[in-house]
Amino acid sequence: MTQQRCASYYTASIVQESDYPRLEGEHRVDVAIVGGGFTGVATAVELAERGYRVAIVEANRIGWGASGRNGGQVTGSLSGQDAMTRQMRHTLGDDAEAFVWNLRWRGHRIIKQRVEKYAIPCDLKHGHLQAAYKPSHIKALRQDFEASQRHAIGEHIHWLDAEAVRGVVGTELYHGAIRNDYNMHLHPLNLCLGEARAAASLGALIFEHSPVVDLEHGDTPVVVGEHGRVMADSVILAGNAYHRLERKQLKGKLFPASLGIVTTAPLSSEQVQAIDPEDLAVYDTRFVLDYYRLTADKRLLFGGGANYSGRDSDDIASELRPRLEHTFPQLEGVAIDFQWQGMAGIVINRIPQLGKLSDNVYYAQGYSGHGIATSHIVGEIMANAVSGTLEEFDAFAGVRHLRIPLDDRLGNALLAAGMWYYQLLEKLK
Repeated sequence: MTQQRCASYYTASIVQESDYPRLEGEHRVDVAIVGGGFTGVATAVELAERGYRVAIVEANRIGWGASGRNGGQVTGSLSGQDAMTRQMRHTLGDDAEAFVWNLRWRGHRIIKQRVEKYAIPCDLKHGHLQAAYKPSHIKALRQDFEASQRHAIGEHIHWLDAEAVRGVVGTELYHGAIRNDYNMHLHPLNLCLGEARAAASLGALIFEHSPVVDLEHGDTPVVVGEHGRVMADSVILAGNAYHRLERKQLKGKLFPASLGIVTTAPLSSEQVQAIDPEDLAVYDTRFVLDYYRLTADKRLLFGGGANYSGRDSDDIASELRPRLEHTFPQLEGVAIDFQWQGMAGIVINRIPQLGKLSDNVYYAQGYSGHGIATSHIVGEIMANAVSGTLEEFDAFAGVRHLRIPLDDRLGNALLAAGMWYYQLLEKLK
């Protein structure tokens, strides 16, 4: 059974809703993609621009999952980037550090160029703070800032001490910050929908309300839906935390975490000037962090915490209001107009998982809360792999991932215990 979009600020402000047909009958394409979120849609655009005949098969609607529910921040943070660099030295040698560093900013370029090329209305803005929540966080944050100065991106990045932070964000919480004016924030659902329209304009077939019930491997693999089939030369699984295909090989590698967000009523100009006069997106340096930004119509969109049980929370607004008001006491009692949650795909080592299930069936998943920019990088890498350029894909596919030999419920319980341990260590610093 397919599901409607969750009620959120994003769904209430869709510029142009999707309306693609259900998969019926038989279709033949070059590449079939299962999943209509950012990974699937970004890969489809890349392939369609190169002349491939592509089909996206989505169980619900384009951008229905985390791609249309997230915080909307496009940052250069790759989860697990240090571990990624160490692991990729096995395949890339001394080039691993430069490869991972360049990955941090590649998604920005792809998104910005695509928004301009296809005139996608998604409220794209520049400007972001990564703010030190505790004095003990300053050292690592300062090291990241200094590393940025050795690269071309450094001209867009500035260090702010505590007083300077208070000059751009109306809170007393932070002890310093990296200001990055290359980072972006945007309306993710409108971006995903706009990219789907771009793919369709290039000839891609898009099917909504079409759950995939089976995948037949072979020289010409087949994506099997409830009412139709898509035959292809290659198949890409891009469902992240939401799909349950190929569990024999993928089970125990990825775990869902529920991330909640609220959005206030529109703020007055005085309130906007008091909390975020330069329209910056912000997240802090905790292991389980808070993040926020202003929407185009000047609401505060605020997310924080994570539920690693794999189950939805009962009342997101009640959970997040104290954190919002702790950050901005001047907004005490502000009306909350929207609350929602979505499932992110968490990987134990935080390194995105790219691989093959057979010679012509690929998968990509596991961005651990950093999906907007990363999924667009992955889309380019997957398109390259299908086109026969495998160096970057192989670098990811060669990473060793821990697989937990438990069912999802027990795996999530183990993950939750691990997150509790790291949060406890953080409190002791």
